[in-house]
Amino acid sequence: MMKSNRIKGFTLLEMLIVVAIAGILASVAYPQYTEYVKRAARSDAMVLLLDAANKQEQYYADNRSYADDLNLINVPSTSENGYFNITVEVPDTGTSFTITATAAAGAVAGDTACTTFTITDTGIKGSSGTSDADDCWER
Repeated sequence: MMKSNRIKGFTLLEMLIVVAIAGILASVAYPQYTEYVKRAARSDAMVLLLDAANKQEQYYADNRSYADDLNLINVPSTSENGYFNITVEVPDTGTSFTITATAAAGAVAGDTACTTFTITDTGIKGSSGTSDADDCWER
């Protein structure tokens, strides 16, 4: 019985094919992943804005004016992941408010579609960016 001296393994061509397939899969998957991360970060900002608006209404019921400081209503100035900065604007009369979430870091820092989200005391939701407000709040 003769033994074969042939070495078993991959050829360079086989390795190049595998690398090419992996590259094609990555070029499709990475943009989808980054879009998913953006949508998740936007959702966190929206939840925080809705919670802050609810707490503003509770504060108004107790004090007959809206809080001009987020600390008074126990709302953080940044989203949990740090992607959005949260601010509140209350006119001198204290009878209305606008809470804004502005993209600051991470995946949403370069996002041009939905750069800010706002909510007012009357429940009007808005946003700025290349998408309209309804698209941003519905994504």
